[in-house]
Amino acid sequence: MKITNYKINAGITEKIKFVMVSDLHGFDNTPVLNMIESVAPHAVLVVGDVIHNDSNYERGIEFLEECSKKYPTYMSLGNHESKFTGDIIEMICKTDTHLLDNSFEEFMGVKIGGLTTGYKKGMEQGRFKSTPEPDLNWLNLFSNEKGYKILLSHHPEYYPKFIKDKNINLILSGHAHGGQWRILGKGVFAPGQGILPKYTSGMYDDRFIVGRGIGNPHFIPRINNKPEIIVIELIGEKI
Repeated sequence: MKITNYKINAGITEKIKFVMVSDLHGFDNTPVLNMIESVAPHAVLVVGDVIHNDSNYERGIEFLEECSKKYPTYMSLGNHESKFTGDIIEMICKTDTHLLDNSFEEFMGVKIGGLTTGYKKGMEQGRFKSTPEPDLNWLNLFSNEKGYKILLSHHPEYYPKFIKDKNINLILSGHAHGGQWRILGKGVFAPGQGILPKYTSGMYDDRFIVGRGIGNPHFIPRINNKPEIIVIELIGEKI
């Protein structure tokens, strides 16, 4: 597992450090929590798929519980949360995580919003299926908010179609798992994007960050594709 760092000029007076985590899928919490502690962030941003399925969800809930004890923790919902047959929203809220379910909150003068996956509970999902569209009414309302805005949006495939032209300063996504196999710096496949996807890892357009995630729930191994957590520092001066 690696740490990837970004410094972003947000035009703010007080520096803010975030850790971004995505796609735990029931991964062992201990190394992730230890890495977060070594960074000492002001807050943690969880970009969906903290759980995997009905038989592999407890570690994800425990991660949110432990994380929220030490740091303000904000989370948006991914497609694996929509697969869960239990009351995942109640479970998340009991951990004291700030659940951003097509909603936003303000933290240290920054507005943090969560765009919920377009999948609904019980809806069939598949790696080659098109991702259902999100709540565009809420997205428009959030983009019209004043001030610096961060959007947690699990699906990177939402960015070119629904988010790119919105007035949102920073967008954070996961879901693509780095493209699973990385060849010559590019991912091979991502759900919702298909073969040779464009958005799998790194920063795009100076404001869209896609994390490779942490867990690997598939029988296909990662190749040239280390799991990662991302550190984002918002600063007030030019880099």
